[in-house]
Amino acid sequence: MKALKICACLLTISILISVCRTVPITGRKQLNLVPDVLIREMAFTQYDEVLKQSKTLPKDDELAKLVTKVGTKIQIAVETYMNANGMQKEMKKMQWAFNTVDEDIANAWCMPGGKVVVYSGLLPTAQSETGLAVVMGHEIAHALARHGNERMSESLLVSLGGMALQEALKEKKQKTQALFLGLYMVGSHVALSLPNNRKQESEADKLGLIFMSMAGYNPEEAVSFWQRMSTLKKTKTPEFLSTHPSDKTRIKNLETIIPEIKAQYYK
Repeated sequence: MKALKICACLLTISILISVCRTVPITGRKQLNLVPDVLIREMAFTQYDEVLKQSKTLPKDDELAKLVTKVGTKIQIAVETYMNANGMQKEMKKMQWAFNTVDEDIANAWCMPGGKVVVYSGLLPTAQSETGLAVVMGHEIAHALARHGNERMSESLLVSLGGMALQEALKEKKQKTQALFLGLYMVGSHVALSLPNNRKQESEADKLGLIFMSMAGYNPEEAVSFWQRMSTLKKTKTPEFLSTHPSDKTRIKNLETIIPEIKAQYYK
């Protein structure tokens, strides 16, 4: 019996080691148990559903054109960095899309595979193209860093158990899909809500600053943006802040890393 337990532990460890990934730029090791192809399949399906259920602005709308402009510039920055660092294969899996939903909530998100939605209610706080780049860079960074997969993997490991995990993913795709919907809250009023821990938030902050800088946007605007969001939080908690903490610690961290990022990436 003891030997079986030892074997089970060794098998679990080997599985975990085999599915660890490295986050681009930061180099942090993370757990990615769910196959990317499955994540993208679910994400693309749910993205289409959100658009069907929402009032999406036409592509020729001025706000929609601004969102597409900023998103495309950040997309090019991401692809430039990834291609320059031998990660072309990862970029081939992306299916970028930038849409604007006409709804008065301060929110934006990016699903795995580069599927982005920005809500019109975010623009008064973003105030400018650069402010919008702060948000979109941050959200795209979450997707690029596979934070959704990481959160799902942690939940699956607890609920299914390491030893039976690989078989469970094959046999219980419905459970995996339910977990995806639970984490992303697709179909709710907010459309998507991915709770991120502080480690992931800090990582998305850093990656987002790098990508917006490479896209030609001054990263110093991030401090002003998060200060505005923090002020907004005192009077009304926007949906964007429900899963994206904005506090003095975050702003202080941004002030610490911005000079180096600006010097290295901002042209």
